[in-house]
Amino acid sequence: MQTAVDMGLERKVDIPIYDLSLIRGLWEVRVKKYRQRQKKEQQRIEKSALARIDQEWQYRIYCKTLKADERNLLHHYLERSRLIHTTQPHTDADQQQDEKAQGLGPLPDRSPSDLDQKDSDESRLIFQLDGDRWLDFPRELQWMTYLKEWHVSGTRICRLPDYLARFTQLTVLEIPKNTIAELPPAIGKLTELRELNVSYNRLSQVPPELGKCEKLERLELAGNYNLSQLPFELSGLKRLVHLDIAENRFVSIPICALRMSSLQLLDLSNNSLSDLPQDMDRLEQLVTLFVHKNNLSYLPQCLTNISTLKMVIVSGDDLYCIPTKLCSNPEIKFIRLYDNQASAEKKKKEEEKKKNKRRKWREWREEEVKKDSREKEFIEAYLSTLKDRDTVPFSTTKVSISCLL
Repeated sequence: MQTAVDMGLERKVDIPIYDLSLIRGLWEVRVKKYRQRQKKEQQRIEKSALARIDQEWQYRIYCKTLKADERNLLHHYLERSRLIHTTQPHTDADQQQDEKAQGLGPLPDRSPSDLDQKDSDESRLIFQLDGDRWLDFPRELQWMTYLKEWHVSGTRICRLPDYLARFTQLTVLEIPKNTIAELPPAIGKLTELRELNVSYNRLSQVPPELGKCEKLERLELAGNYNLSQLPFELSGLKRLVHLDIAENRFVSIPICALRMSSLQLLDLSNNSLSDLPQDMDRLEQLVTLFVHKNNLSYLPQCLTNISTLKMVIVSGDDLYCIPTKLCSNPEIKFIRLYDNQASAEKKKKEEEKKKNKRRKWREWREEEVKKDSREKEFIEAYLSTLKDRDTVPFSTTKVSISCLL
């Protein structure tokens, strides 16, 4: 009689063995399909009109609670500008449309197709804000997600609002000459953005999420002073034609800039560049190059390979090696800037001030050294007196003896 163990040993089990690469490929396909479904769902939610209608109704309700002067002040934030070059008569229908857009009447229904339309009769909504009295964005702005452009300058605003990602139709973001210290990662959700100007703020870095704004054509980051590098993710900005990173602290050209294949203008002036890379000719559509006010001593030969190059501006004080083809080509405006006499005298005065400062510092240091040496001598003398005191009794007693005869 066979036992259960023997029966178990005699049972045959077929175990299929697969190639691990096939299993991994199968799961990768599934993960890819799952992510595609998630992306489509996210796009559907973002393009849904329900959230936009709710925000517009909230804005209308808020306008009803305001007084007349407060409502007029709120409407002052908005400015309508026509995208037409010819003058047309202003009809009653146009006035009603203006009142609707400004919140004075029922707001029109807007669909994504209407927002994307670019004919000459389309109107843009522009938000403008300036003046150092502003410390933050107005609260009412969060309901104006239909805006296409922001123009904010000369304020004391130090950060962008948390609801920035809601403005998915924003095409222009002009925020120069403020006190903004950082760009939020949510800026990557502004996929329709075409122009971004954050010049003369207080940026020290740029978020990698900005590389998701693939429609960006103009990027200005001049005059931030603490900015010394750009993330590699900005290489995805293939439509960028204008890049301005002047007046910063770059010691070399960012790698991402050399991968912006459509770049036509590159401004690197007033930085700390000591040389240019030998693969600058990767910018095959470059037209204008500003590299003055740097520490360049030569220009690479590869610049002569850029057939579209029309203008080069450099500083000629320390530049001693220039490709002959570059400066002799009649199709290229090669401009060398030298310091004028006034600036040279100013520079000389600054050097004299520095020398006087160093001289005063040396005199002060020598005086401190003498003082330290005197103190050292005093301490040594004091220590020597302590050694002598070890052999001298701490106190003496005077004894008087008299004898009577």
